[in-house]
Amino acid sequence: EALNMNAADNGVSSLCAICGDRATGKHYGASSCDGCKGFFRRSIRKSHVYTCRFNRQCVVDKDKRNQCRYCRLKKCFRAGMKKE
Repeated sequence: EALNMNAADNGVSSLCAICGDRATGKHYGASSCDGCKGFFRRSIRKSHVYTCRFNRQCVVDKDKRNQCRYCRLKKCFRAGMKKE
């Protein structure tokens, strides 16, 4: 049984903590892909206020991450992303 060794040894998970896509590193305090990194950056810089059209429990994964910005941003904060 082979161990997966392509995760870097700097404490960065190889998966995005928000959507589960391949992480490119630790961004804003959480392991994340470039898509979620850019989404978080734009959301914070432009002070976006999103609303969830459902019950604030939307699935945020690689395929559905663009469907609800409210739940995606909430998951960014839950994963440990910070504005600084």
